[in-house]
Amino acid sequence: MKPIRLLLPILFFCLFSITACKKDKTAGPQGETGATGAQGATGATGPAGPQGPAGPAGGPQGPQGEKGDKGDKGDTGAAGAQGAQGATGATGAQGATGATGATGATGAQGPIGAQGPIGATGATGATGATGAQGPKGDKGDKGATGATGATGATGATGAKGATGATGATGAQGPKGDKGDKGDPGNADVQNFLLINKGVVVAGLTKFSIPAITQAIVDEGTVLVYLRNTGSNTGWYALPYSEAGHSITFNDYGVGYIDLKANFTQSNGIDFRVVVIPGTAITTLNAANPHLNVKNFSEVAAALHLSN
Repeated sequence: MKPIRLLLPILFFCLFSITACKKDKTAGPQGETGATGAQGATGATGPAGPQGPAGPAGGPQGPQGEKGDKGDKGDTGAAGAQGAQGATGATGAQGATGATGATGATGAQGPIGAQGPIGATGATGATGATGAQGPKGDKGDKGATGATGATGATGATGAKGATGATGATGAQGPKGDKGDKGDPGNADVQNFLLINKGVVVAGLTKFSIPAITQAIVDEGTVLVYLRNTGSNTGWYALPYSEAGHSITFNDYGVGYIDLKANFTQSNGIDFRVVVIPGTAITTLNAANPHLNVKNFSEVAAALHLSN
């Protein structure tokens, strides 16, 4: 399309020039030949025309010509493809074994091969006979002092000695001064000592205490203390615990007390049981308002008990 657009102005210019010449009637000088315009684009191909009619048929076949001379021998044809391999023939009979040849000379020793892997450990051999006893060794250093053993049980109380003869009655002395008022008595308080007893872990350990009456159960109180048998140390109130072992005062009733332990020990424990009636408690609290009942020494001093 672009070449056509360029051609149109050229044609228009030529027509304009011709028209001008007609009006003037006088031929002007011939102008220079204009530059050749660019070739226009090829037009689209037109549709195909209809097929023409068939031409006339040929004439009749002529007679067969004479036999021609024998032609020259043709070139050798290409080799045919290789045929399939034939079946394997039957194996022939084995020939006789030939005579053994002479032994060749011994060759030079080859290089030592790499070391092979370590073999599995063999089974343990039987234990050998015990050797003779060696000489006696030097005396070893003195060992550390062992822990102190438990205190042994307290021995039985010896037999009471015979009562001595009554001496002669002396002369009556003069009447003394009136003494100070004494401390309240403890005639109703009872103190029991159970020597070298044990405890069990299963269930409760029961001890018989005849002094515990129904009146004690209703209004009084019972205190229990312990120590190792044969020990001169103080008494420890229940519940008591040491080195993971514990003993508690579980309960009491008419004629007994029950203790609960988390271990079993057949003997080696002393128990002290203090039975206090209700009237004595009132007197004890009035006279000793700050008494510590877990301290047996204080209780013994307040109730005039022996250790």
